[in-house]
Amino acid sequence: MSNLSAHKIRVAVLDLGTNTFHLLITDVFPDKTKKTVFKSKMVVKLGEGGIHQNFISDRPFKRGIRALKHYSNIIDENEVNEVHAFATSAIRSATNGRDFTETAFRLTGIKINVIKGEEEARLICLGVRECIRLTDQPVLIMDIGGGSTEFIIADKNEIYARHSFNIGAARLLEIFKPSDPITSDQVKKVEKFLGDQLAELDESMKSRKVKCLIGSSGSFDTFAEMIGYRFHHRNVLKNSNSYQYELSEYCELHELLLHSTTGQRKRMKGLIKMRVDMIVLASICTKFILHRYEINEMALSKYALKEGALWEIIQGIHFRNTAKGIPMLKNTQLI
Repeated sequence: MSNLSAHKIRVAVLDLGTNTFHLLITDVFPDKTKKTVFKSKMVVKLGEGGIHQNFISDRPFKRGIRALKHYSNIIDENEVNEVHAFATSAIRSATNGRDFTETAFRLTGIKINVIKGEEEARLICLGVRECIRLTDQPVLIMDIGGGSTEFIIADKNEIYARHSFNIGAARLLEIFKPSDPITSDQVKKVEKFLGDQLAELDESMKSRKVKCLIGSSGSFDTFAEMIGYRFHHRNVLKNSNSYQYELSEYCELHELLLHSTTGQRKRMKGLIKMRVDMIVLASICTKFILHRYEINEMALSKYALKEGALWEIIQGIHFRNTAKGIPMLKNTQLI
């Protein structure tokens, strides 16, 4: 066995979101390189039927626990050394969120770290920086979750502002219950609600000239896949973790979504079943941000919270190994 393999650490990162639970298992080597061992996501829809009341209803509660039991078995089978689990909007805002985390620990042994929205935003930014080479020009990073949406103003070195608002797509769906298709009056009501919620972001944006919006994962993955099949007849994300949108193509897709029925969206290539109900509201949010802040560029990062958390975990492992005298290779980069 090589010296590197002898000191390999196998890490599991769980991102427990409102709509999906993600598991990423990675081998981390002393030179800070890494190798993905296992990657999965499971639809749990924790917010179903209760997110607007800040409560995890019985059925989604059980779905979430079943998903964690399944992931616990996979973690055991892969002989993981470290497990890091992060819970976001649905669990942190639910009055029975602690019941969920305690039940999960009792049944699976997984200790869940319920993070604040601002910490979620910071980890998302770290993930985006791993995927896209930022410059000195500040960008606005947007992560549309099920329960909350995070915004970060950052460049390659600094985070200038980070915000988390309870305007996730699942939460908006529960609040507005739009018709099928959504009406123009309903769109205006959603936009007014967004404007009322985003006062803090308005202030942060006043001091920074931002030209580019970077959407992280989730709905932005779906936008890219739908655009690829509609305009380019291929999966534009195949073998790629980022994408540069043509805004004219996105705007055309946005109008298509606004006027579509649920049945029509179910037949749209690139739109996964889980997002059929929420993609319209996610697109309304995205278009609202582009227009409100006069942004004329948009890109996708497939990396988000779990990749950002993994990057930070790797830095910690590197520090511990150096302190223990484990030899570290020079001139290496993260892969």
